[in-house]
Amino acid sequence: MPIQINLKKNSIKKHINNLVLFTDQKFNTNHIKKYISSKELSYIDDLLKTSDLKKKILVFELSSKKRVILISIKKDLKSSDIENLGAEFFVRIDQNKKEDYYINTDSVNIRYENFIGYFLHGLKLKSYKFNKYKSKNQTKLISVNVVGNKNKPSLQTQLKFKALEEGTFYARDLVSEPGNVLHPDEYAKRLNNLKETGLKINIYDEKKLKKLGMNALLGVGQGSIRGSYLVTMEWNGLKNNSKPLAFVGKGVCFDTGGYSLKPAKFMEDMTYDMAGSATVVGLMKNLALRKAKVNAVGVVGLVENMVSGNAQRPGDIVKSYSGKTIEILNTDAEGRLVLADALTFTEEKFKPKFIIDLATLTGAIIVSLGSEYAGLFSNDDQLSKQIFTAGEKVNEKVWRMPLHKNYDKLMNSKNADVQNINYVGGAGSTTAAQFLQRFILNKTPWAHLDIAGMAFSKYGGALNSGGATGFGVRLLNQLIEESYE
Repeated sequence: MPIQINLKKNSIKKHINNLVLFTDQKFNTNHIKKYISSKELSYIDDLLKTSDLKKKILVFELSSKKRVILISIKKDLKSSDIENLGAEFFVRIDQNKKEDYYINTDSVNIRYENFIGYFLHGLKLKSYKFNKYKSKNQTKLISVNVVGNKNKPSLQTQLKFKALEEGTFYARDLVSEPGNVLHPDEYAKRLNNLKETGLKINIYDEKKLKKLGMNALLGVGQGSIRGSYLVTMEWNGLKNNSKPLAFVGKGVCFDTGGYSLKPAKFMEDMTYDMAGSATVVGLMKNLALRKAKVNAVGVVGLVENMVSGNAQRPGDIVKSYSGKTIEILNTDAEGRLVLADALTFTEEKFKPKFIIDLATLTGAIIVSLGSEYAGLFSNDDQLSKQIFTAGEKVNEKVWRMPLHKNYDKLMNSKNADVQNINYVGGAGSTTAAQFLQRFILNKTPWAHLDIAGMAFSKYGGALNSGGATGFGVRLLNQLIEESYE
């Protein structure tokens, strides 16, 4: 990360270069005159007369050695607005220069708890870059110094945001790794290393999975020379034995489509078909780092969907962990097979309060919602409302889509209990979710988030600069904080 944040104890000095000051929405300078000289204030006031005041950030070059940056704050801010402001500030920073910036917290003239905390959080999320495989890293280290006596984030707030950032960045790192590096064997090793955060890790390899009868999951990975795994991550933040919150993620490390082969164009993007699992991993790391007062479990199925003489064929029938049989009509509808076994296992073993699964499951959800909303499917209205509200607050939005028993007939198989794709046509995301719902056996409150349009961004978004987004880590953390801690 090219940003280094320093919280200084000293007060601001007027002669400092790259001074960042906050004003009201109209760029009224009365409040900031104590932080710059009268000559500088007069010069800025003159420039403001011809500036575009609709912009949120204005940069004034007062001399070759002095730059002042004014950031306007509108009324009725939400926390996501402040984060976006921090992200926009990062975009305005000159990325090619190694420079120091000084944010004057005393100039914040509104009452908003943790304003600077949210501002820095947005700045840091936007600053993420995945440069691991660049032979020459040109990124300059930029220092952002937080100075002043008021409005500084408390130590507790700093630790909370740091944990959330580390969880989000870890998820982004996992999604960004190429398939030849982050195959299931390597992924399982990395998850085992998370024990050092306080998580309890259990890794089920192929031998254990065969013994358990997870043939749906194993069928997806049988064409790969790599192993297939189910990994559980437990965080016990409460001393009692209360039921945990459960999060399940699809971890298809690379998806060729199998014998139902994908087109070559854009197949390289299928390294991010494990983004659902990355979100679960990032969330669990965040909960452990911030010592969340909750019991939670993360479960991820890790496979690689390849073509070989041993790969699963269209027409195969497998018996899932639940005992239900599945006819494989399309080997590219593989994520639901991984989740089917993981969902039933999670419900049976952990008996959770709820289960939320995340997966880059269908292209159909992108047709429906684009890259603005994740698709939400659920058997529980209360859980749906909680997820929707949490998403609105952190600007990781979801939109509830329908489930209905009438869709079941599209997934009924003539030769098995269920088939893995709807060949009649239409409702691709709903029928996929309808398939998953069949593997929730004990009426546990359950929600499925189809994040195919949200996990990766070609062009960047408000809080990311393109590539892996880490979508879902902040959303689910907000859900837990708001409703279960």
